[in-house]
Amino acid sequence: MKRQFPILILLLLALLPLHTHGAVPTHSGVLRLHILANSDSEADQAVKLRVRDAIRPLFQSSESYETARAYLLENGASVQRAAQSVLQECGAGYGVQLTLGTESFPDRTYEGKLFPAGDYDALIVRLGRGEGHNWWCVLFPPLCIVTETGEAVDPDTLEPESTLYRILKEWIASWNTAQS
Repeated sequence: MKRQFPILILLLLALLPLHTHGAVPTHSGVLRLHILANSDSEADQAVKLRVRDAIRPLFQSSESYETARAYLLENGASVQRAAQSVLQECGAGYGVQLTLGTESFPDRTYEGKLFPAGDYDALIVRLGRGEGHNWWCVLFPPLCIVTETGEAVDPDTLEPESTLYRILKEWIASWNTAQS
């Protein structure tokens, strides 16, 4: 029996990755935004970014996952109208479809915090055919703060005396503490 014990342990260790392979964790308390452009054309990619800029501010005052989700459920028509307005302004010949659901995302770091690969609740915005490059961020906690080129803003690059800098740093610190 003593000789079989190490073999049994090695066999169990060898099978462990098979048991966990493919298991995708679901992350609660996070609401992500996923925008799929109509196509990869330069015009459709520009429309995607303008839609992003119209939608993001609607969620900036969310104080919790629950308030962000409730806002979306109560004001989904307003969010869709904001996106449709952009499409009309740009002369896009296609529509927009909003979906609130669960979607798989890869590893991504925002504001120095890793959001591991897995399933997240997400507002999915499909523009037209939704066959172009996509854009995603986190609506709650609010990490969709970006520069004009679409890159995430690192609060460490803001001016130290800035009120926005102070608020972001305090909020991120309290959120990280709450998640630990």
